[in-house]
Formats: sequence, structure tokens, C-alpha cells
Amino acid sequence: MFRWEVVEPAPGEPVGPAQRLPWGRTAGLGIQHVVAMFGATFVFPVVMGLDPNLAILFSGLCTVLFLLICKNRVPSYLGTSAAFVGSVAAIRAMGGDSADVTGAILVAGLVLLAVGVFVHFAGPRLVHAVFPPAVTGAVVMLIGFNLAPVVASEYWPIDQWTGLLTATFLVCAAVLFRGFWGRIAVFLALVFGFVLSYLLDLLFGPITSCGGADCTPEPHLRVAFDGIGEAAWFGLPSGTLDDGVAAVHGPNFSLVFVLLVLPGVIALIAENLGHVKAVAEMTGDDLDPYMGRALGADGAATALASLFGGSPTTTYAENIGVMGATRVYSTAAYYVAAGVAIVLGLCPKFGVLIAAIPGGVLGGITLVLYGMIALVGAKIWVENGVDFGEPRNIVGLAAGLVAGIGGVALDLGGGFELGGIALGTILVVVYFHAVALRDRRTGPGVAHGSDEDRIDEDRIDEDREAKEVP
Repeated sequence: MFRWEVVEPAPGEPVGPAQRLPWGRTAGLGIQHVVAMFGATFVFPVVMGLDPNLAILFSGLCTVLFLLICKNRVPSYLGTSAAFVGSVAAIRAMGGDSADVTGAILVAGLVLLAVGVFVHFAGPRLVHAVFPPAVTGAVVMLIGFNLAPVVASEYWPIDQWTGLLTATFLVCAAVLFRGFWGRIAVFLALVFGFVLSYLLDLLFGPITSCGGADCTPEPHLRVAFDGIGEAAWFGLPSGTLDDGVAAVHGPNFSLVFVLLVLPGVIALIAENLGHVKAVAEMTGDDLDPYMGRALGADGAATALASLFGGSPTTTYAENIGVMGATRVYSTAAYYVAAGVAIVLGLCPKFGVLIAAIPGGVLGGITLVLYGMIALVGAKIWVENGVDFGEPRNIVGLAAGLVAGIGGVALDLGGGFELGGIALGTILVVVYFHAVALRDRRTGPGVAHGSDEDRIDEDRIDEDREAKEVP
């Protein structure tokens, strides 16, 4: 498994997963992969209230686990998943702490692992049947839009002007920068916002603000490097999170919180299946036999990271972009990337630097990223040709989207409440398949109106067809 054919390709010639360039160039590509995944991988732990240093460390460890399970046939980097950000916000709003968060995500990882094992032996057909593009697109969309209040209440009030300038830079960088630089627009926006905040502190001094409904505004600098001098260069992640839980901690389990995060599993299924298909198209390899392995590997990685207080993982589109630009698909480069991430994760001084990211910068970045998460759902609809002229695609999804985005809750008694993303996902799946089942039994279009309306529609269709006949 660890023997790669060393090649010196001609310009434009691809390098396959089982091949590699000389180690010097392979190392350079590995570092490129680290830069590509870096921005989102440590931003999402920060917004979920988890330790970003631990997330970087486990991103490297979990990437190695993924490559091993997939027998080095599916080149991929496992970075922090955004699929659970909305659910984590809901858990914390209900009084849960970081241990509750990681416990719920651990269960979700085990569920994804079970799905992967099933798909490996049964094939991916049933998964596609239960979660067709219309359903997965809706779930991803409600996850993204459910995060809008988090930006408005938590990050934006801290420093609105820095947030606005950072968001503007991110949008411009993603659109105007070409190739590799455009793919690391999030990372560049972080650097821009960091430097901007530091300059504003020098020029104008502290600001008086805070984020959250219960906060008391106090004067503070935008950038605070407290503790960076005392932090060690090498060591395991340590310290405590903002809610008082240790950075490295064991999980707590609650059925209510588990139900809140399970919709994220649907998003991870869609992400992983899409990733495997994209890599298969780029490399020309048949990777269908590895779909179950990829799903199971991501589930196992998410469960492993959560067991120690780390962040959930997923295959990263940013790294697909790097492969597309370089045409180098060698899994050897991903082992280098994983090694670099592990070294960074074992540097506490680096962790303090990450923790110093100003709230205004996070406000600007999440303003764009959360919207992009939601619009990925629309992208799934468009790419798969979802027809909203069909009742199952409009009637079947409508209630779930409003329930999930609007925070509708269902009180089941005994202090048990089902709401937000969890309720929205259940309604999307159940209503979609209920309408689809009726369509299969009676034919599509039965929900359009009365019998007279359908007769009129049939006459219109007949007239149109008659006019089109030469």
C-alpha cells in the first residue's frame, strides 16, 4: 500500500493516486494541501466553541485513518465539517456544553460509520433512494440558513466595520483571484482581517462591544495575544474552552442533543458521495467499490475526534481544487499534508495564535461561509436537475424548510422538544417520500388542483402539441 511509482510527468500529464513525484515536490504539494484546508478547518471549531488546535491535530490523524481504510485509492483530506455548526448552536442555546456537543457528534459519526458499512456490502443505491438530490439539497440548505442568527447575534456586534471589510475582501478574493489563490480565499481573508484589526488597534485603540444576548459591553483590543509568550512550542493541546470544559475532554450523551445533530449525517453522506464521484471523474478510476469505505472512514474519523473533544470531519472540496489545478492525485502528498497538520496541532503557541482571531473577523467570514453552506443545497438541486414543477419537490420540501430555518419546535412533553434542523429534516424526508409515493401510485401532477383544472391543463397540452406538428 505504501509503494508509489515515482514518475516525472510531462507538462499537463496527471499523476495517479498510486504514483508520486520525487519526495521534494511531493512535500511541496502536501504543504499546499495544508494551506488549502487551513482556513475552514480551524474557523469552524472556533465558531462551534471547540479547540482549533485539537481540530488541526485530528484533521491530520483522521486523514491518515481515511487513507488507510480506503486503501490509498481515494485521495482526500479530512478537515473540519460545517454540517454540524447549526446543530451545535442549537445545543448551546438549550444549555448544553462542549462535552454534550462532542457526545452528540460522536453518535452521529457512529451512525455514518454504520451507513458506510451498509453501503459497502449493499451498494449505494438505497442511500440514493432515501436521500435523493431534492432531499439532500433541502437539508444542506436549512443547515446553512439556520446559522444566520448566529452571525447576527454572536459575531457581527463585536466589530461590525471590521466584519464588513473582511467579508468584502473574502468575496473579492474568491471571485477575482485565480487558481490556487482563489481557493484559499478564506485563509487570505483571515490574514487580511487579522492585520486590519491590529492596525485599527494601533490607530484608534480599544473598542467597547461584545457578542451574545447576555453580554456586557466592555473596552477591549480587537487583537489580544495574551499567553502566547508563555505557551510552549511543542506539547499536547491543553487549557479550557469558553464554557469551562477542558479542551481535551470526554463526551456526554443526551438523546435530545443527538437528535439535533443527526441531520448533519445526511449532509456528510452527500459530501462524501460527491467527493468520491468527483475524484473518480478526475482520475478516471472506478471508485464505486470505495464509496462505502469513504463513508465509513469519515464516520470513524468523526467518532474518533469527538471521543477526545475534537471537531467532526469531512472530505474537503478545497483539496479537490488543488488536485484539479495541479493534476496530481497522489495519496503520498496527503500523507505529507497530514504530517504537517499533526505537527501544527502539537504546537500550543500556534493554538494561542488561532485563539486570538478577532470576533469581527469571524463575523465577516461566517457572514459569507454560512451563506455558502446554504447555497450548496441549491447547487445540489441545480446540478441534479430537480424540477420544482413536480409536487413532491415543492410541496414535499416546503414545510421542512420553514420549520428548520425558522426554528419551529414540537413539544413532545416531559421536557423533550424536537425542533429546528432536526424537525425540519424529518419533515423534509417524510413529506417528500409521502408525496413521491402518491405520485408513483396515481401519476405525477395529482396535487395540482381539481379534476376540471387537470382537464384544462390536458387540453392546453393537446393544443400545444397540435401546433408543434409540422
